[in-house]
Amino acid sequence: MKSACPEAMLFDLDGTLFQTETLLLPAYDAAFDQLNREGTYTKGTPPKELVLSSLGMLLEHIWARVLPDADERVRARADELLLRHQTEGLERGEGVLYPGVEETLRALHAKGIKLFVASNGLEVYVKEVIRRKGLAELFTGLYSAGEYATRSKVDLVRLLLEHHGIRSAWMVGDRSSDVEAGKGNGLTVIGCRYAEFGEASELDGADHLITDFSQILELVRECP
Repeated sequence: MKSACPEAMLFDLDGTLFQTETLLLPAYDAAFDQLNREGTYTKGTPPKELVLSSLGMLLEHIWARVLPDADERVRARADELLLRHQTEGLERGEGVLYPGVEETLRALHAKGIKLFVASNGLEVYVKEVIRRKGLAELFTGLYSAGEYATRSKVDLVRLLLEHHGIRSAWMVGDRSSDVEAGKGNGLTVIGCRYAEFGEASELDGADHLITDFSQILELVRECP
């Protein structure tokens, strides 16, 4: 099915543009090592699969899955330490984009398509990843649940569209929350099948599925 060419594209960050695990997993281990040394949480490091399978959720829901036996004080400290270690990792040059991301984004930008990030992550994290990876100049706006305190990605995307008066856009992401956000706002949804953080069924309802980020350019060339 061909989709109308968009005036804007909205991208999820983790699992879509950014190979999250290349930054997250070292920071995750470091955060729980510190929690253990502090005596804040001494039950060891929860399985990494828990946090990876939770990517795309709001942070409060992620920590509820990763630390179901911990109170809010412990979860808040874990959140603080994880962000700190991720930020330090970015400063050291850790974390990588998926293949073809930078080249594809530059090509889309050159075509005059407005580019946005729409993420359920923290404001500092989202902005630092984009800045540290040299992509900031390509984006019209970086929207995060952390900055706008939205309760769902549907609300975040609606806010973004209203702020910029956008009438035609594609939502690009790898989780069910991205499909819901796109469909809930009448957008074409491009489902990314290369991160493998979630179940295959998560992308049910997407208008197109891609296995390589650069395939977005093919879809743009084909659109009427």
